[in-house]
Formats: sequence, structure tokens, C-alpha cells
Amino acid sequence: MGLAIDREQFREEEYVRFRERLEGSLLALRELLARPGFGVGPASLGAELELFLIDAAGRPLPRNEAVLAATLDPRVTVELDRFNLECNLRPARLAGRPFAALEREIREALAEVERAARTQEGRLAVIGILPTLRPEDLQSGNMSDFPRYRALSAALQRLRLEPFRMRIHGAEPLDVTCDDVTFEGANTSLQLHLRVDPQAFARTFNAVQMATAPALAVAGNSPTFLGHQLWEETRVALFKQAVDPRAEAGGPRREPRVSFGTDWVAEGAFELFAENVALHEPLLPVLSDEEPLVRLRAGAVPRLEELRLHQGTVWRWNRAIYDWAEGGHLRIEMRALPAGPSVVDMLANAAFLVGLALGLAPEADAWTRGFDFECAHRNFYRAAQEGLEAELLWPPAPGQAPVRATARELVLRHVPLAREGLARAGVAREEHEPLLAVIEARAASGQTGAAWQRSVLAALEPRLGRSGALAAMLERYLAGTASEAPVHRWPVAP
Repeated sequence: MGLAIDREQFREEEYVRFRERLEGSLLALRELLARPGFGVGPASLGAELELFLIDAAGRPLPRNEAVLAATLDPRVTVELDRFNLECNLRPARLAGRPFAALEREIREALAEVERAARTQEGRLAVIGILPTLRPEDLQSGNMSDFPRYRALSAALQRLRLEPFRMRIHGAEPLDVTCDDVTFEGANTSLQLHLRVDPQAFARTFNAVQMATAPALAVAGNSPTFLGHQLWEETRVALFKQAVDPRAEAGGPRREPRVSFGTDWVAEGAFELFAENVALHEPLLPVLSDEEPLVRLRAGAVPRLEELRLHQGTVWRWNRAIYDWAEGGHLRIEMRALPAGPSVVDMLANAAFLVGLALGLAPEADAWTRGFDFECAHRNFYRAAQEGLEAELLWPPAPGQAPVRATARELVLRHVPLAREGLARAGVAREEHEPLLAVIEARAASGQTGAAWQRSVLAALEPRLGRSGALAAMLERYLAGTASEAPVHRWPVAP
């Protein structure tokens, strides 16, 4: 989230000063984006991969600080709960072999974290939601012992004034409450970062928004939570509610801090930053020593740390990122994909989402002209709920009104457009062809990570009961991950 957070409580005057700094940062950002040549450079692709630490029995292992201390890898950091870690993977140029570079990053980071985890008698699980989690694993004592997490939890509680409530409808509805934000740590994801030139930002961002629903439908890997079978990608519902500042019983009207957005982007990245400042109260009013406008008008690139910090506390599924490194640039952060199941599955998911977005981008204005944003919004949540069987609304061609199609049909229909988008960006054919073939095979078979988990659970539960079947299913999942085969080829029968 940018600035270091070293305390948990803040005074009202600090919130006032922080809001003033946000307004100054927006002015600086607007001027910076108008500067000729700002942010122009080669497109690149980076990622963050979140992980679960587990013990020999497949239960969450709350020792992330000890594991972090056992590794010298600068890519690794702790996450919100004590059984979470994150690997910040270095970006590579999009032209050429970006997915081979991403694969090296993932494998190197996983190998190092796994080595460090063994020093604590631990293992890794790369999965959207750990199926063996229990309510007691998500209590306050399991939050990572860092001021920034306690401060974040306290700030959201200050707004909400009542326990956080997770109410998720599905095959086996769940209704549970928690006093802080530790339920957020039940989610792990693969978050992609695509560098985009400012002048191409609006059309590329809108294309990413369109592409997210079919990409999520074919990537689902989180069908259970606390023993309940819920959505194909339950993370989407869980994350939104785990950090929701909106009180159920009255109180001020607030926008959710986890959302798909409010409309298509009309002009560029600035409107997304400005909207987040206008709609969302600051949570962590920590000030830097920079005066953004002073620095900008001295000819330098401002860090805009307050704006970056604020942006980091508004978790849109696709998010604009400003980075002052390398002379300053913009990225689109794609946050919807789950972690897992296998490395090749994650690479294939990334290739399809990025490729489809790049394929849609040149005609994004035409695609969105007859495609109401509410349709895209609905598509996203329907894909999370029902996966490949979801019925989505999608234009048959740019400028046409949307018609109904299953997510499976849309995925298979749009693999060629994803291939075209990656080829146009300069991605080597031998790089993207095998990955998009994985997507085609997975969509054709219907066996996503979520579908595989459901099938194995159904096969094991009559003999082992729900709790035993979830643990046994996790062990088979870990064996599938280790096999390095894509999930559509994993056997369901023992």
C-alpha cells in the first residue's frame, strides 16, 4: 500500500490533512498525465501470487513470519493472516516471451518459499480458498502481527460499527460473522499487472472489464468455504463482504470498497483515481514528506504516495495503478483470477485474460457502445456464481446489442480473439498457443479447478464425511498441482 504504517489510531485532523493531500495529488496527477510522453513505454506483464501455508494434516499453518525470516527472497512478503504469504513477481516485457518469464518467476518463488516452509514443518497450497479452513482459523489472533493490518481492520470497524457479516447464497448457504477483517485472508489470488500507455488506458481498461467475466468463468477454483459448497469462485462474494464498511442496520450510505466499478471509463485513468477519492473515505491517513505539486512543477515525477495508499484500500476487481518508477507509468491491475490449480493453469488463465482484453481493446469503444455497463457488471457476478454454465450477455459483434450465451460458448468463441490480441502485442506464437490450447480444452471438458473439487468431494464424502472428504480432496489437489498437469486432465476417481 505504499507508505509504511507504523500505528493503528489516527486523529481527526490527520484525516483532514490527508484529504487535502489527496486533492493536491489529483491535481498533480492530472498535470502529469498531460505532460507529453509521460508513461509511454513498452508494455509489460507482472504478477502477485498469494499462497496458503499448511501443516502435514492440510490445516492452515500460522507461521508466515517465521517462514519469511527463513527466506532471503525479496519477492516474498507476508499477507493479512498468519497463514498467508505473497510473492511479488518481477515484470517482463509483453513482446516476446512474457509467460515463460512469468513461469520462471513463479517456479523460483514457489521453490524458495517451499524450502523456507519446510523449516517450520510446513507446505504450500496454491488454491483460491483453502477447503480445510474452520471459523477458529479466522479469528483476530490469526491476523499477521503488523501495524498496517491492525490499522486497516480498526479503520474499517470504525466505519462499520458492527461485526462483519458473510452471507453467501449457494448450494449450501453460509451466514457467519467476524469482529475484524481476518476473513479476507481466506482468499488467495493471482493478480496481474499490465503496463499501458496513458493514451490507450481507457479502451484497454474497458476491454479488461469486458474480458474478466469469461476469463473468471473458465478459471474458477474456489467452490467451498468453511465446509459449505457455494459459488464456483466464492472469493468474489467473500472478499467483498469481508472488508465491507457498510453497516447493515442504518448508518451513513457508503459504497462498497470491493466492487466491479460503476461505469465504462470515458477518458482515462484519472477518472478512476478521482472517483475513488470522491466515493471512499480515507482509512489510513499517513502523510509523506512530499508536496506533489511542488515536486511536479520542479520538473520531477511525484511519488503521489497518499493517492497510492488510498487506492490500495479500494479493492476494485480491476484497478488503475500509478507507479512513479521508471519515470512514472500506469498499470491495470487484474485482481479476479484465483491462485492455482497448477502453474500451467495460472499461465493459461493469464494468457486468456490478457489476450482477450488486448483483442477487444482496438474496438473497445464500439464494443461498449451498445453494451450497457450493467451487463458487464452482471456478467462478472454470474460468472463467479456459476462458472462455465453461467448465462452471460455479450454483443455478437462490436456495436451490436448483447445476446445471451453461456460462458463456455463465449470462451471457446473468443480464444481466437485472445490469440490475435497476444500476437498483435508481439507475444511469440509458440508462447501463447499451448496456453490458449489449455483454455480450450478446459472449457470443452468443463473441468475447471472448482468443478474438479466438487466432483472429488462428491466421490469422497459418502465414505469420509464432509470434513474428512475436504482434507482428502486437498491432498489429491496438492498431488495434482505437483504433477504439473493442467486441471482438465486431473482424474476424479481415486
